[in-house]
Amino acid sequence: MAKVTIDGIEIEVPDGTTILNAARMIGGKVVPPAMCYYSKLKKTGGYCRTCLVKVAQGSAKDPRPMPKLVVSCSTAVQDGMVVQNITSPEVLEARRGVVEFLLINHPLDCPICDQAGECKLQDLGYEHGLEKTRYEFSRRKFQMIDIGGKIKLHMTRCILCYRCVRVAEQLTDKRVHGVMNRGDVAEISTYINNIIENDFSGNVIDVCPVGALTDKTFRFKSRVWFAKPMDAHRDCKRCSCKAVLWMKGDDVLRVSARKDKNEEIEEFICNECRFEKKKKEDWVIEKPTHISRQSVISQNHYEVSKPLKLGTGSQPPKPLLNTE
Repeated sequence: MAKVTIDGIEIEVPDGTTILNAARMIGGKVVPPAMCYYSKLKKTGGYCRTCLVKVAQGSAKDPRPMPKLVVSCSTAVQDGMVVQNITSPEVLEARRGVVEFLLINHPLDCPICDQAGECKLQDLGYEHGLEKTRYEFSRRKFQMIDIGGKIKLHMTRCILCYRCVRVAEQLTDKRVHGVMNRGDVAEISTYINNIIENDFSGNVIDVCPVGALTDKTFRFKSRVWFAKPMDAHRDCKRCSCKAVLWMKGDDVLRVSARKDKNEEIEEFICNECRFEKKKKEDWVIEKPTHISRQSVISQNHYEVSKPLKLGTGSQPPKPLLNTE
C-alpha cells in the first residue's frame, strides 16, 4: 500500500494505482478530468492531456518534485507522493491551454448536437475555456458519414481520444475502423468502404466523450433532459442487458448502457438490446436512473417510481429528491 496526498487530502491506495484512480477514490473536485482514459478498456489514456497534474513531491524516499507536469491517468503513485491538481495555478493554466487546443477545430454544434447535456467537452469548455478563440486559420471540416447501419460519424467534432478504436479492438472479433492519416489531417474512418457490423459496435457511441459518434435511431428526436432515464433489464443471450431506457411517456427514445459515477460503462450491451428493443414491453423497468444534481439531465428529474401519497396532516409531504 502507498500513501498519497492529492490537494491536501491523504489516501492509502494499493501499489500500482494511478494518480487519476487514486483521486477518483477520494472523489469530488480533486478528480482530474479525463477525455481519453477509460478504466474498462486496456491501453487507454495519454492522448488528450486534460488530466495533467503537478507532482510536488515524488515520494518519501525521494522528495524531489517532478520537473514537468505528468498525465495522471498513466502515472503510478509512490508512497509519500504529494500531488497538486486544482490547487496548482500551473496545472490550471496548462489545462486551459489543452482545452483551447481541443476546441480549435471543434464546431459550435451544441445547440443541435445529440451529445449536449452529456458532453464532457462542454464541461471543460465552461470551466477552463476562453470566451473567444484566438485561432485565426480555417478549421478542418469533414463530411458526415455512416460507419454502420445505426451509427453516424461526425468527424468534425472528434477529438481523437481513441476510445472507439479500443472498444472495437477489445470487444469485437474484427476491427474495421481506426485512425487514418497523421497530424492535422488524422481522422477516424473505415478502410475503403467497410462498415462496422458486429454485435457490440453500438458501444462506441457510449464511450465517445463528444458528439462525434451518435445513435441514428435517436438522432434529433429529443434533448436528453426532456427524457426520463429508467434502469431496466431483459433476458438476452449476448449480454447482461442492464441498460438505461430514455423514455418520453411510454415511448422508448433511446437505449444506452448504464454508467458509473465516473461516467464509464458498467457493462457493455449488444446491438439487439440497444437498437432493436425500443418498446416498453420488451423490458423490465427497475427504477429511475440515479442522476447527479450537478447534471442538466436532473432538470425536473425525480427519483420516485410511484406517485407520492398526499398527507392528511398539517405538514405537506416532503418530495423525495436526489440531493447529491
